[in-house]
Amino acid sequence: MKLLCKDVLFFCSCVYMLFALTACSSTYYGAMEKVGVHKRDILVDRVEDGRDSQQQAQKQFQSALQQFDSVVKLEETDLKKAYDKLNKEYEKSKKAADDVSIRIGKIESVANALFKEWKSELKQYESKELRRSSEEQLENTKTRYNEMLATMKAAEQTMEPVLKIFHDNVLFLKHNLNAQAIGSLQSEFTNLEGQIGELIQSMNVAIESSNKFIADLK
Repeated sequence: MKLLCKDVLFFCSCVYMLFALTACSSTYYGAMEKVGVHKRDILVDRVEDGRDSQQQAQKQFQSALQQFDSVVKLEETDLKKAYDKLNKEYEKSKKAADDVSIRIGKIESVANALFKEWKSELKQYESKELRRSSEEQLENTKTRYNEMLATMKAAEQTMEPVLKIFHDNVLFLKHNLNAQAIGSLQSEFTNLEGQIGELIQSMNVAIESSNKFIADLK
């Protein structure tokens, strides 16, 4: 019975948090519209922010790969310094990846609100022809948006396996601060290099798709 009560309380708290977040978003969008900033404007801004965060993540992962390469080729004995540098790059990369995910979440939030509002306003048309035209435009916009979102999420998903490899090797280096550990990392570098190459290529597709979507909305 105690377990059941805890489950119910946990479920209720989740529902409350979801409601609170939705209410906050609605209040925010409403306040922005009163000063002339509409959901479509917020959507464009957030897609631009999402694109910029992916570009920043690209640069950070490339920087991390370069640092990884320098550690693998290290011939000096100052491995503690090498570990500190590599761990710092990992933390920056993780932060960049988290930022991309946050930006995508914000894009989804405003896009869902925009499409919901657009759909509900279709009922206000007196002209069937104009309503049909607006409805077609809505569907076309949603299609382009979904295509763009898919590329952004595909790029987002490529970051996780790279971070896992990176973290494993940073942790291994931490636990084995000796020359033998450095030698064992050399085989991992090739794997990491290939994964980051795929990540950057995937992000390029997402960035290009974002730019096209922004241009279409503007």
